[in-house]
Amino acid sequence: MYTRRMFIKNSSSLALGAAFLSSFDISGKKTSNPGIQLYTVRKEMMEDAVGTLKNLAALGIKQIECSSSKKGSYFGLKPDEMKKICADLGMTIRSGHIQLNDQWNQTMAEAELSGQEYLICSSMPTHGQTIENYKKVSDRFNEAGADCKKRGIKFGYHNHDFEFEKQDGKTLYDVLLENTDPSLVNMELDLGWVVASGNDPLAYFKKYPKRFPLWHLKDMDLVKKHSTEFGKGGLNIQQMFDNSKQSGMKYFFIEQEEYNYTPIESMKINMDYLKSIK
Repeated sequence: MYTRRMFIKNSSSLALGAAFLSSFDISGKKTSNPGIQLYTVRKEMMEDAVGTLKNLAALGIKQIECSSSKKGSYFGLKPDEMKKICADLGMTIRSGHIQLNDQWNQTMAEAELSGQEYLICSSMPTHGQTIENYKKVSDRFNEAGADCKKRGIKFGYHNHDFEFEKQDGKTLYDVLLENTDPSLVNMELDLGWVVASGNDPLAYFKKYPKRFPLWHLKDMDLVKKHSTEFGKGGLNIQQMFDNSKQSGMKYFFIEQEEYNYTPIESMKINMDYLKSIK
């Protein structure tokens, strides 16, 4: 059992927030370009954004996906300011979770300043678990994708578990996939929510090849239905990476929402686990 005492012994410099070089060296492996969804360390980012980014860089994180907060999408930093901080730490702001709302133009403008490649809608813009609503949402996503394309940004959607509900025998997530233009709408597949919903990510890789350039790499406790550290849940992470080419995966972002340790300690465990992936 990986105890807190073992963690502190192995990574006391990180726990103390000291600057040190990362030992996370997996060059050439499928997992060699790890990212994180900053919601994983939301409290830490709110309290000390720069210090938290330094700790993430020390762990070996290379790609950053922003999330909304009470201080905005960049946790109180300006988009170009956060871009420079990340770049100085050897990281790239690759993506960001956003809402399709009346701030859409500002959202895109800020994304341009941050230099990020993707804007990912993190929740349904209109509610209704019906095929009709999902077709309407698909049209809205196509429009948003066209807006982003004009600015050199890629648009996408992040799933939860409710998209896998069915109406008249049709899975609603499939309605999104079949009614969005692949050249305009990218899917960020949350692997944890897929397995938590009772579905198999590999079946989606096979049915809709190359449609999932982004992943949320999230292990899930299938009993409690919440996220956990890698290797403690129901996601076969090795199998996911073995099939990453069929998925079309370009970037993956670790996301963990519940913890057995502190968020940074849990991230250390997750990053150590990735070393075992072939």
